Amino acid sequence: MTSPSRAHSFNSAAAQYAANRPSYPPALLDAVEEIGGRPLAGARAADVGAGTGIATALLRERGARVLAVEPGDAMSAELRRALPGVPVVRGDGNALPLATDSLDLLTYAQSWHWTDTDRSVPEAMRVLRPGGALALWWNTDAADAPWAVAQRERIARACGVRPAARRHLDDEDAGRLAGLGELPFTRRKLSWNRTVPLDTHLANVTSHSPFLVLDAARTAEFLAEERALLSELFPEGTVEEAYEVDVLVVRR
Repeated sequence: MTSPSRAHSFNSAAAQYAANRPSYPPALLDAVEEIGGRPLAGARAADVGAGTGIATALLRERGARVLAVEPGDAMSAELRRALPGVPVVRGDGNALPLATDSLDLLTYAQSWHWTDTDRSVPEAMRVLRPGGALALWWNTDAADAPWAVAQRERIARACGVRPAARRHLDDEDAGRLAGLGELPFTRRKLSWNRTVPLDTHLANVTSHSPFLVLDAARTAEFLAEERALLSELFPEGTVEEAYEVDVLVVRR
């Protein structure tokens, strides 16, 4: 589990997160339906660590009867504004405020790594009905272009962290890092991309937790330097972001 201060840092930038973070491709929901063995339409689902509701909205669009579980005040407020018809309950994956054997689907979009898997795995299995599915997924940076590699190095220097490199994990390592233990799972990796204005790209970059716990002056300095560099590389003012969604699904 990552540090609590970073986990809760998103509340300081909830509107920025909602406006600029990427969503997920339709193929992801197709994979969850296929592996989970049932359509999302009509499924009783909970999206845990729902944030501003990016994945919650997709589940609802597919017809799932979804509720959101989110610990943060500001993130919950953004979710309620965006999805007024979706119930929001306060809590996290370590102690789910949900009844035993109550759900067909439990999802964690970009949020499983904030949990203590010694607690969150048993909790997930508790709330799922027999035959229900736990789905974990992450958008990972798939850009191997020289500009993207150089940007990752600049981000690491600015935030005082190790450069984020693409990790080509086999299934066994992916399950181990996810803390799934002996639970059998099915994994898919799905490539997609989006083209966004330069300002959206920069706001997305700085909505990640290493920047949210960084001194504001240092973040502003990074943004000014990065905007100048990328404006030369992308004079048309748009940037293509490449992603690979890594999704793991466990059937109870």
